[in-house]
Amino acid sequence: MQRVWVILGFLCAVGLLSAGVWSYGYRQALSQLSEKAEADLELAADRLSTQMQVYQELAVLMAKHPVLHALDTPQERRAARSLLLDMADKTAAVNMMYLDRTGQVLASALPVTEANIAGHPAFQRALHGALGSAHGVEPVSGNRIYSYAAPAFNEEGQVEGALMVVADVQDVEQTWRGSTEAVFFVDAEGVVFISNRSDLLFWQRAEGQSGLTPPQGGEVDFASSWVGPHELWKLNWGRYLPDRALHLMLDLPVIDMTAEVLVDVAPARRLAGLQAATVAAICLAFGALLYLATERRRALAEANTVLESRVAQRTRDLTAANTALRREVRERQEAETALKHAQEELIQAGKLSALGQMSAGISHELNQPLMAIRQFADNGAAFLTKGRAEKASENLTRISDMAARMARIIKNLRSFARNENEPMGKVDLVQVIDTAVELTESRLKAEGVTLDWVPPDSPVFAWGGEVRLVQVFVNLINNAADAMSQQDDRFVHIAIEAGEKLAVTVRDIGPGIENTEKLFEPFYSTKAVGSSEGMGLGLSISYGLVQSFGGNIRGANAQTGAVFTVELEFYREDEEV
Repeated sequence: MQRVWVILGFLCAVGLLSAGVWSYGYRQALSQLSEKAEADLELAADRLSTQMQVYQELAVLMAKHPVLHALDTPQERRAARSLLLDMADKTAAVNMMYLDRTGQVLASALPVTEANIAGHPAFQRALHGALGSAHGVEPVSGNRIYSYAAPAFNEEGQVEGALMVVADVQDVEQTWRGSTEAVFFVDAEGVVFISNRSDLLFWQRAEGQSGLTPPQGGEVDFASSWVGPHELWKLNWGRYLPDRALHLMLDLPVIDMTAEVLVDVAPARRLAGLQAATVAAICLAFGALLYLATERRRALAEANTVLESRVAQRTRDLTAANTALRREVRERQEAETALKHAQEELIQAGKLSALGQMSAGISHELNQPLMAIRQFADNGAAFLTKGRAEKASENLTRISDMAARMARIIKNLRSFARNENEPMGKVDLVQVIDTAVELTESRLKAEGVTLDWVPPDSPVFAWGGEVRLVQVFVNLINNAADAMSQQDDRFVHIAIEAGEKLAVTVRDIGPGIENTEKLFEPFYSTKAVGSSEGMGLGLSISYGLVQSFGGNIRGANAQTGAVFTVELEFYREDEEV
């Protein structure tokens, strides 16, 4: 009963530790994600502000043009319309109009439906001598437009009219629509007026509300929460928006809007989950080994106690009879045999610790990219502060490359660690060997093993299971490295040969195979008992896996070292189930 409570306490401690690692890793990942999202949001906001500033400056500059201040004759008005049309064509403006103080349109690049727009908010602002701006939806076409009105002053400094430039918001959006993150711009009324996700257009946020509601109203799934300084949204608003997202906001007083971004936090959750799972697996493996060692020691102690009791009892009965003495001697010999067997089992249990040797490389493979990403992110932030956008973009590109490398390592480790029995089918043999090489790369570099593997230019498709084939080639590469561990020169060559069947050869320059007949028998190994390098099951397992694909594996001695050949069937379309 006491052991049960100890085991339960240990499991609870592992659970709490894993939860703590997950929470810490999640927060760290959110911080990095927030820095990237903030940079993306500022970039989108700067891009929009810059594009809209073109029309703003156009209105200010054209309001002073002398052609627009002399519109008394038909010829002068035609010249003004020609000038406005030419400028509208060159700047992609929807329309350009010159109005008098009453709001009457005196000249326009294109015909207008209303000859007097005195009530327009931008025009009203311009009458007061300031640059006016307004946005809305055009009644006829239904397009979203943004208008700028610049006042025109006479020689006495009084406002005598205004020049209005109308821009199509959809044309402005074209340059960044469909970018990775969901970015949208909300006006003062809480309406989404500009976005790179058309699903969000005209969604509205009521006063005091965190999320958005569709333009037609109705219920939507939404929940807001905080993880440290980060605001997270849980939403179900469409297939082009994440279910869980990091939400950031940025005020843009220049265009009287607020920029917001939604960034998917699924990668951060997966990274935190992988870190927690790794810590839990290491703790559980250590706990299991410790428990086995404790149980073995307790069993030996109990056996020794029983043995001593029996020896003492038999010693007191020595004078009783010679038959009893022989029986006692036989029991003593049996007890010694049981003790020796228990010791052999304890040695065998120590071999199980070798199964966790790959976990030591996980931290090294992930820590280097993580440190590099952090450094590049700090550099990128510094370059942005100094206005050096090209350097910042270069650092962001390096961060993306590092993240892709981490994603590839994690994907390979997860695929290799799966215990599922995937169905057989079409497998890219080149990709399988690349994955096996990547999984063993850290060890080969650490031990100074030179790997000669030149992938073919095109894929080679075989019939089998990808994860299980990776396990086969990982075993062969590790066995080759083990065989050369006691020599200075270490070289492994891998090649694909396509004949009647696909053949993959793994060749080393080690001492060769001692006994080829027992090579694939379970528990056959040339390593010393108690070695942490293996327990003699790797080649036996590999043999069974290759046989299950309808292939064959064999080992032989070459002039120098050993060569293992894996034969597989070519993939054929008619074999697919």
